[in-house]
Amino acid sequence: MNILKIKHLSKTLQQTPILTNINLTVKKGEILTIVGPSGSGKSTLLRCMNRLIEPDFGTIVFKNMVYQNIPITELRKKIILVLQESIMLPGTIQDNIQFGLRVHQLEGQVDIKRSLHDAGLPASMLLKNAEQLSGGEKKRVSLARALCLQPDILLLDEPTSGVDPKNIEKVEQNICSFAKKRALTIVWVTHNIDQAKRVSHRIANLKEGSITTVQHASDFEWEVAY
Repeated sequence: MNILKIKHLSKTLQQTPILTNINLTVKKGEILTIVGPSGSGKSTLLRCMNRLIEPDFGTIVFKNMVYQNIPITELRKKIILVLQESIMLPGTIQDNIQFGLRVHQLEGQVDIKRSLHDAGLPASMLLKNAEQLSGGEKKRVSLARALCLQPDILLLDEPTSGVDPKNIEKVEQNICSFAKKRALTIVWVTHNIDQAKRVSHRIANLKEGSITTVQHASDFEWEVAY
């Protein structure tokens, strides 16, 4: 079953076409990766998916509802974007996670420790200063912060960038594990085709602002990727 449908989406920024006639479906419970070289429009497409950027043309449908008919705060709770840069607010890991819960009036209703564990960090770190964390730890806190809101779709922009190379596959495994446990749909942007083949069910190739192919990960053709 499709949870998200993008139809004929186009976006121009500063008079430069970034996305052109994007048609893409995302299936409920799958991990869909979007691959492509730098500048191909991957991050812009993610931002359109939760209305951080409004497309110029086209339609996005979430659970059979057109985006514009969904209150934007509700949409961004259901479809959460985890940015490439992990921004930490002043305070502890717990403070950072609780901030989003307060915004959405969910404080006290969610198991923070479970989300932190699913993201790959022990509960013993909750009171650690978030601004003193390593790049990989900040990534995991960002993931935990998103998981606490119990989204339907998680949008991940290069979730292993800035992670120590020896820990990259561990982060990948954490994401795949919590996605399966929570029946969570994930759209994962990466420039790394090896990673895409490891983690995803399907791979969409974005080239010069257009989707050129969408294939099962096991069938993805290296020679036509870029």
